[in-house]
Amino acid sequence: MTDINKIKNWLEEADAVIIGAGAGLSDAAGIHYSGEKFEKDFAPFIKKYNFKDLYTSSFYPFNTPEEKWAYWAKHIYFSYYERKHTDLYSKLYDLVKDKNYFVITTNVDGQFINNGFDKDKVFEVQGSYSKLQCSTPCHNKLYDNEKLVKQLLNNIDDDLKVPSSLVPKCPVCAEEMSVNLRCDDTFVEDDNWHIMSNKYTNFIENNKQKKVLLLEFGIGFNTPGIIRFPFEEMTYTYKDFKLIRFNDKYASVPKEIKEKSISVNENINEVINKII
Repeated sequence: MTDINKIKNWLEEADAVIIGAGAGLSDAAGIHYSGEKFEKDFAPFIKKYNFKDLYTSSFYPFNTPEEKWAYWAKHIYFSYYERKHTDLYSKLYDLVKDKNYFVITTNVDGQFINNGFDKDKVFEVQGSYSKLQCSTPCHNKLYDNEKLVKQLLNNIDDDLKVPSSLVPKCPVCAEEMSVNLRCDDTFVEDDNWHIMSNKYTNFIENNKQKKVLLLEFGIGFNTPGIIRFPFEEMTYTYKDFKLIRFNDKYASVPKEIKEKSISVNENINEVINKII
């Protein structure tokens, strides 16, 4: 059973808080890549392409750009624009808003920024559904896509295609655009990405002699080298760093940091409600 009072005490005494978040947090917040809502919203695509979930469908080899962008407009809207506010992320913000905090996340759904977190304190290391980039890429600028996504959604025909004229093209080289998601070596790290990376590094450096609480949510072993392993290393290296790992499947911590860690394998929503 989770020691709620111990978590509260660690939060209270912390000089700074670093939140690290992965897919498990958004899943706990109700943003599911499969299930009833996915099956309802993507019914025509499931019928045509036999999609099983939102993750595997994102790798589908569409025959034409017109088919691909009909799908991606639906995917982006479903994952980003349709649900900008979620109770869990809002409660997390309430938990740390008066603290000196920073966020690093592999999630690309914008939930931190859309639920009150300062965008200058959130490093979205894997990209964002809300941005497009050149697919080549010929340059490292990103482009907001909300207007385009809604335009594409309004122009999907019965064959699940969009007009060729709406397929996004790079304004520099005229090649097709792609969503700014890290899936291969074409991922664009724009100026802001590097600014946020430096801010994250500086935040750690500036607080390494202080009492820092690492709050890790829903990080498994898909990309553990970005958050999970570095959080363990910081907990081990810095005397006053402590780690709380929220994970219903992989909550265990190395024995070397067990005394400085709390493993939470219960429902994230329930635990956060008790803490608040």
